[in-house]
Amino acid sequence: MSVPSLFRRKPADVVEDESPDEVISSGEETEPSRPRGYTPSKKELGVETPKRVSSNRRRAAEPAPANRREAYRRMREKQREDRAEAAAGMRAGDERYLLARDRGPERLLVRNIVDSRRTVGTWFFGGALIVLIGSSAAMPPAVRLVSNLLWAALALGVVVDSVLISRKVKRLVRERFPKTTQRMGSLYLYAITRSITFRRMRTPKPKVQIGDAV
Repeated sequence: MSVPSLFRRKPADVVEDESPDEVISSGEETEPSRPRGYTPSKKELGVETPKRVSSNRRRAAEPAPANRREAYRRMREKQREDRAEAAAGMRAGDERYLLARDRGPERLLVRNIVDSRRTVGTWFFGGALIVLIGSSAAMPPAVRLVSNLLWAALALGVVVDSVLISRKVKRLVRERFPKTTQRMGSLYLYAITRSITFRRMRTPKPKVQIGDAV
């Protein structure tokens, strides 16, 4: 009777030692193991990434001035451009370029109130010129009398019109801006000053037409 060898390996051990990595077909390369959920890169897939085309390229920097005169000329041109831009922005009503007296929604409302109506004040300076000419000593008494009556009528019209504008300013500002910190007296003066200015000379330019609802 033969005695089994103590050093003989069991068939099960031989099977366990064999790993799947050892079974490789001829002529094929093995791929490295990837973790679960791995996403291959575009380079591994052979996909080329297109280069970005910058649409906003930086402009070439302006060369330094050759001398002091050239630097002074450039500074003057820059100041002229800035002034022109500020003037255009002020006429258009851009808040960035407006003076302190014109800034704020309350001031915009006051301008719209004045610009939406005809004002007696726009005829004040023209009438004052006629009165000045007609009231001279060289004119006949009748002409001087008419000139004085015209002056009184213009002054009375400006006063009445200013009162009506101020009342409307007060009512609309209180309704639309109940928590405003603007002083009403300042808004009244702002409205009256604009009302006696010719419409074409008003700055900022009117944004409403005569008769529009405000």
